[in-house]
Order: sequence, then structure tokens, then C-alpha cells
Amino acid sequence: MSEQSSSPSTSRRSLLTAALAAPVAAVGVPLATAAPAAAAPVDGCQTVVDWTAVTPAAGITPEAGAPLQARVIRLAGTEFLQLRGTLTCNLTADATLGTLPSTIVPPKLTRGVVPRNNYQGINAIRVEANTARALKVYGPQTSNPVTWIQLDSFSSVLR
Repeated sequence: MSEQSSSPSTSRRSLLTAALAAPVAAVGVPLATAAPAAAAPVDGCQTVVDWTAVTPAAGITPEAGAPLQARVIRLAGTEFLQLRGTLTCNLTADATLGTLPSTIVPPKLTRGVVPRNNYQGINAIRVEANTARALKVYGPQTSNPVTWIQLDSFSSVLR
């Protein structure tokens, strides 16, 4: 014998139907035919510094189709440092990955977590960019070496 819940159950379909009907109830126009709201800015995300090569440190090799690059964007008044590229390496201790271009100087330490080779269940690693433009990685160990790092998910607040 199963016990029934005393609270009403709502299906996903009825929730979706209600969500699509809400604009009609509010303004009398179906969502699909409603005119767009005020036009968004043409460039809501501004590029402050376009993709620029990062000089890799010794022992760090960017993959041919995924070079090590950095850029700065501004979104809603906030500047972000973004990185991209895939690096092959053999790191067994904290290390420097490279040096940011002279056009990108972080005003403070900024950090993020990015994917790395999965070893013993560890598949992410901390990457930092400091005020001296050094791009560093923290976490490799002799018992848990890092053989590749993928930076495409790195996006960190600068100011």
C-alpha cells in the first residue's frame, strides 16, 4: 500500500504550458508573436584586449590546433581575463605555464579551475594569473602528475 502525498502534484507539461501562457495573460500577445523588447546593445560583451598569444614556459607545449592565448572582455562593466588552449606537459610540482602578453596586466591575483588529465580521480587543477603577468598552475605532485591542461573554461574577474 502506497501513501499518497497531500500536496498537489504538477506535471512538467502543465508548468511549461503555464509559462508560455503567462505573456498572453499579462500583455494579451502570445510569446511567439510578441515584438522583441528594447534592442540590446550591439556589443553587450566588449573585447578590451583581443586574443593574444601567451608565451609558454619551458616544458609547456601548446597543442597545434589549440594555442595558448589570453584576452580581456568587459561584460556589464566587469572585466574578465579569459584563457584558451590545450597544453601538454609533465608537471610533478607547482609550475609556471607561461607569461601573459604585455597588453594584459592583472591588477590583482586572479584564479580559476580548469580540466586536466584524470589521474586517481583528480581531473581539475587551479590556474592563477598574477600582477607580474605570470600564469601559474598549482596542484601537480610526483604521485599525481599532470600531463595535459585544457584552459578554455578559464574566465576570472579582473576588475
